[in-house]
Amino acid sequence: MLRNISLTIHPGELVIIAGSSGCGKSTLLRSINGLIPHMYHGALSGSVRIDGANVAETSIVELAKKVGFVFQNPENQIFMFTVERDIAFGLENLGVPRNEIKDRVTWALQLLGIEHLAARAPHELSDGQKQRVALAGVLAMKPSILILDEPTSLLDPSTALELIEIVKMLNRDLGVTILIVEHRLDLLAQIASRIVCMDQGRVIFDGPPRSILATRDLTLIGIGVPTSTRLYNLLKDGVDLGEPPLTTEELAAQLGEELRKKSD
Repeated sequence: MLRNISLTIHPGELVIIAGSSGCGKSTLLRSINGLIPHMYHGALSGSVRIDGANVAETSIVELAKKVGFVFQNPENQIFMFTVERDIAFGLENLGVPRNEIKDRVTWALQLLGIEHLAARAPHELSDGQKQRVALAGVLAMKPSILILDEPTSLLDPSTALELIEIVKMLNRDLGVTILIVEHRLDLLAQIASRIVCMDQGRVIFDGPPRSILATRDLTLIGIGVPTSTRLYNLLKDGVDLGEPPLTTEELAAQLGEELRKKSD
């Protein structure tokens, strides 16, 4: 359940939605992509608007052209016999002309560097490859908003870093507005423009990553604060390190500078 939420996402932003399980993140996502109220019914007050259109009054088909959703487990949205057919599935359902479908599928395959997987069966792929296929199927629809539900949860650290680079590229080069639901913030905070923290159906913090992560209360609501920020919070009362770091490299540089000042 969401409680008195007022949240505006601006075009081109990359926003992390963080919070413990059951805080309302999934409900918020389903309200944005139209599953609420079109598929999940219940008491509804207020409204969600995308480009001025009320989600409750807009068909799922029209919303699918604007909002792309990649599930936490990519197997939930991969089911065709080949990768190429899977990426084309959504476009076929929208009645996109055949030639345009072919062009968009090729574009998505090349964008994510998975052209070599086009004829492969999705069930034969690794988790990282499946994640890229699911993402390609969504991007082929050319949405202006992309939602990723805990995209790194099934990935090893190396593959997770590759995914983060893809997300950064989509936001920076294509201007896609991106919402990422994630518990772990160590990989994502450095590329986000905002972090929105939720608890018990409410938005309790909303702002730039550096200021939000320096809030000591985050761990009390089940949010995984990056190691660099935890160390910064432990040290900042006795040492002036400047602004909160987003990476361990930044923290190391700050500590090194502080040591140089004391040695001079």
